[in-house]
Amino acid sequence: MKALNPLRLSGREVLPLVEGGKGISVSTGDSSGAWAAAGGVGTFSGVNADSYDADGNVVSQVYRGKTRAERRQELVTYAIQGGIAQAQRAHEVANGQGRLHVNVLWEMGAVEPILTGILEGAPGLIHGVTCGAGMPYRVAEIATRHGLSYYPIVSSARAFRALWLRSYHKFREGLGGVVYEDPWRAGGHNGLSNSEDPLVPEQPFPRVAALRRLMREYGLGEVPIIMAGGVWWLSEWDDWLDNPEIGPVAFQFGTRPLLTQESPISAAWKSRLMTLREGDIILNKFSPTGFYSSAVRNTFLRNLQERSERQVAYAVESLGELTEPFQTGPVGKPIYLAPGDRARAEAWIAAGFTRPLRTPDSTLVFVTPNEAQAILADQTACMGCLSACQFSNWSQNEIGTTGHKPDPRSFCIQKTLQNISHNGDVDRQLMFAGHNAYRFASDPFYAGGFIPTVRQLVEQIATGG
Repeated sequence: MKALNPLRLSGREVLPLVEGGKGISVSTGDSSGAWAAAGGVGTFSGVNADSYDADGNVVSQVYRGKTRAERRQELVTYAIQGGIAQAQRAHEVANGQGRLHVNVLWEMGAVEPILTGILEGAPGLIHGVTCGAGMPYRVAEIATRHGLSYYPIVSSARAFRALWLRSYHKFREGLGGVVYEDPWRAGGHNGLSNSEDPLVPEQPFPRVAALRRLMREYGLGEVPIIMAGGVWWLSEWDDWLDNPEIGPVAFQFGTRPLLTQESPISAAWKSRLMTLREGDIILNKFSPTGFYSSAVRNTFLRNLQERSERQVAYAVESLGELTEPFQTGPVGKPIYLAPGDRARAEAWIAAGFTRPLRTPDSTLVFVTPNEAQAILADQTACMGCLSACQFSNWSQNEIGTTGHKPDPRSFCIQKTLQNISHNGDVDRQLMFAGHNAYRFASDPFYAGGFIPTVRQLVEQIATGG
C-alpha cells in the first residue's frame, strides 16, 4: 500500500480517515472520540442522540404531547440535549487529538434548530458539520456562522453543482471537503437519482473524477474529496492515492466502526455482522423518506417486501380492467379490482391477511389484524422526526401534512432505529449496513471473533489494510 499522508481537515492535519456518522445512538461520543484520538476525524450523530441523567443512564425518549406538533417539540429538545451530550463525551475521549464532526440529515425534522442548538450548546467542541440525505443548502450558512467547516454529502457532480450555485459559492472559505457517498454501496440512506438504475451499480472512480473536474472549475481543486461507501482496506484503493485525476482524497468508514470495542451497538448486533453473507444487504425503497436505503435483509425487511407483494390496484367505480366488485368491510359500497387480483386478494384473506389498507397510489395492501393495528398506532404516534414522512403523512410545512394518504407499505423509522440501538433486536428491526458488511465474516483481521478497539482498527487501516 502507498504511504498514507496527512491531510488538512477542519483546520488541522490528520490521517485522511473519517468515521462515518450513523444516526440514532450508533455513532456516539465514545466511538467518534476514540477515532479522533487515533488521529483521524471522528463523527458523532446529531440525529436524536442519547442524553444521560445524573447517574449516567440513558434518558428514555418518551413522547407525551397530544399532537404531532407537540411531540415534535419534545423531539427537538431531546435531540439538542443528546447532541450536546455526545459532543462533550467525544471531546473528553479525543483528548485534543484529531478532529470531531457532527453529522445530521437534512431531511430530518427541524434540522436547522437542532443543529443550531447543538452548536450553540457545545462551543469549541465540534470542528465540522457533515450533512446529507437531501439537498442541504443552508448547512453552509449555519456551519460558517459558528466558525466551523462544512462537508456536504453528495452522490454526483450534478448534486454538488446545484448546491454550489444556489448557496455554497457564498461560503467558499468554510467548505472543508465534499463527501462522495456511493449510492449503490454505502449503508443507510442513499442518493440515487431517478436517472440511475438501482440494479446497475456504476464504478466510483469516473464519478469522483467528474466531481473533481467540476470542483476545479470552481477553484476548489485543493478541497479534499472524501470517498464514502464500499471502502474496506485502503490497499484496494491504491490507485486513488496521489492520483491527479482525484486530487486530495480521504476515506470514510461507516460500517467498519460498528465492530469495535467502543461501538455502542449490542452484542447481538455485533454477532450478526460476523455472520453476514454476500447479498444479505439489499438496496430498497421502503424508507418513509422516499430515498433508497441499504439494510440487512432480516425478518423486518422481508416483512416489508412481502407486504408490498400482497398489493393490488383498485378503483371506487368500475373502470377499465378493474371490473370485479370487492367488499372491504361489512358495510358500504364495494371497490373494484381486476379479475385476477380479486382471486389473489381472496387467497390472502384466506391465509389470514384479512385487513386491506389503502395506499396513496390507489392500491390495497393486505395485512393481518395485528399488523394493521400496529401500523395505525405507529402512524398516530408520529412525532415528526422527518421533514416529510410518507408513512404517517406528517410534514413540517404550514398545514402539517404531505397532502397524501399515509403509506402502510413503509414504517416508523424513529421507532425501529430506537429499538435496534437500545433493545438489541437485530431480526425484527431495521438494520442499516453498507454492502461490504459481509466481509466481516471472511476477513482474517476478525478471525476467531476478534473485535478490535477503534485505535487498532485505525492503525491497521493506516499502515497496511
